[in-house]
Amino acid sequence: MQLSAETEALVQQANKIYLKNFPATTCFERAIFFSWWCGINDCGFCYMSALPKDKVSKEESIRHESSILAETWLCKKLGWEFGFFSGGINAFNVDKVTDMLKKINIVYGDKVWINIGAVPKPVLQKYLPYIKGVVGSVETVNDEVHKKACPSKPSAPYYRMFENAHAIGLQNAMTFIVGLGETRADFPKLVETIRKYHISKLHFYGLVPHEGTLYAEAQAPSVDEQAWWIAQTRIAFPKLDIQCGIWSDRTKRISSLLHAGANSISKFQAIKLFATKPAKDIEAQAVLGGRKFLGTLTSLPNVDVSEIDAFGFDTELTNHIKKKTQQYLKLMKRNIDRPLSEEEIISIRTE
Repeated sequence: MQLSAETEALVQQANKIYLKNFPATTCFERAIFFSWWCGINDCGFCYMSALPKDKVSKEESIRHESSILAETWLCKKLGWEFGFFSGGINAFNVDKVTDMLKKINIVYGDKVWINIGAVPKPVLQKYLPYIKGVVGSVETVNDEVHKKACPSKPSAPYYRMFENAHAIGLQNAMTFIVGLGETRADFPKLVETIRKYHISKLHFYGLVPHEGTLYAEAQAPSVDEQAWWIAQTRIAFPKLDIQCGIWSDRTKRISSLLHAGANSISKFQAIKLFATKPAKDIEAQAVLGGRKFLGTLTSLPNVDVSEIDAFGFDTELTNHIKKKTQQYLKLMKRNIDRPLSEEEIISIRTE
């Protein structure tokens, strides 16, 4: 995709820096959500803010643990990285999060990142045996933009969480949504934030204007804008883990974002759109970006659900995980056997 001369020069510099510090590979990272209900529910960019407040049931919006664990297991089988465990703020209490993290560790075989709001230090210590780090949904470092975009989600508690997490040996990651209203003049503030709060991973998303939200009529950021932010950050932080968030209608920009210095790809509806044209485009774009794509978004491996028995969960939960896994596999296989039309892909994208 076409980049401006300024951005193209930055991208070329950033790509050289990336290749000096990382292998020429990339992968897909799957964020696994436990709910579509949020106790804040007013962030201007989030589709949850457009949901009718009197008709959204917390109980009905929370996923069954078997669904979460089935998806976790498929992440491992398909070679996807576990991006982070996330959900609406206050949808799960501390004990429930702890229990789910224990089970996720068993299924995935490793500690994971969490993105569940600003977590106080005593709670972080409770999660410590099961997590590698915390993700703070800061979204923007421009204070005025933040007040508009996240009126009930101030940055200060996230910054305190970063300080507390670093103090007890956890890693810090941050989300940044290009297109909320920041300008390139805000980049030095981003650099300052990364350094001050020991950020080791940065998720660069691009605004997706959702109908009914504050940003419904906003312009989605161009590939040039998203690549500029990633490249500048790569140049400033050669060893930072940078993730680029894309949407199924933005797959053609992936090669540019990888050349700009992104390590991995996220924000794709990988199960519903498995083996579809956008999924194939992602793998092809990785090659165009000079990277080997690890894992698969297009080819189902041999999956034996009897392996789930080895996790040691009770019979009822084990059977539920198997059933949910088979449902996901059936959906993914259907896409292979009968390619989705463009209209069906658009319908899934806008769900």
